[in-house]
Amino acid sequence: MLDVHVVFIGAAIGLVGTSMYAYDTLRGLTQPNRVTWLLWTIAPGLAFLDELKQGVGLRSLMTFVIGFGPLLVLLASFANRRSVWKIGPFDIACGVASGLGLVLWLVTSNDTVALFSFMAADFLAGLPTVVKSWRDPSSESTSAYLTGAINAALTLTTVTVWTTAVVAFPIQIVLFNVLQVILVAGRLGPRLRGEPRSTTIAPVEHVIAPLRAGGNDG
Repeated sequence: MLDVHVVFIGAAIGLVGTSMYAYDTLRGLTQPNRVTWLLWTIAPGLAFLDELKQGVGLRSLMTFVIGFGPLLVLLASFANRRSVWKIGPFDIACGVASGLGLVLWLVTSNDTVALFSFMAADFLAGLPTVVKSWRDPSSESTSAYLTGAINAALTLTTVTVWTTAVVAFPIQIVLFNVLQVILVAGRLGPRLRGEPRSTTIAPVEHVIAPLRAGGNDG
């Protein structure tokens, strides 16, 4: 178990990665699904306020970052016309279902129901992006997902007593982000469909290129 102050490192890493994703969006290299990123802004924001009320402490910083980062991405998506991903009926259906999950989370008095309602809402919010990453990984970037996984994983290392209430959501964050990295960087969908590699620079390069250039990603 690591010191609880490690969450600051995780939060910083997560925010850097999401900021890189937002920058890719500004440049038109990434086309975020606005349904996903809008709900990823709202849900963690509400959860962060709830955690403050419950006295969760420093570990709530992870929740704040995974809500603030998507806000940056969402705003960036309106700044470049090339960064618009067309929203379809499936995306809207997932958004409505996610919203209903958030409503249930807000109104229920059962802690277990509240937890899993929130987790279901978060997953449903991300489902349109999972489908998009499967169909067109070149429209995505790995930076936010890679660093988001690191952020949540570091938060888990600070937990003293592992209970469902404490670790369920961070574990979901880790698993979701790892899946996204595999789908985007590994081009899993196109590979399994037998499609030729796109001439577009692989999204993972957006993370690696700054490191190669001597610069300083979940």
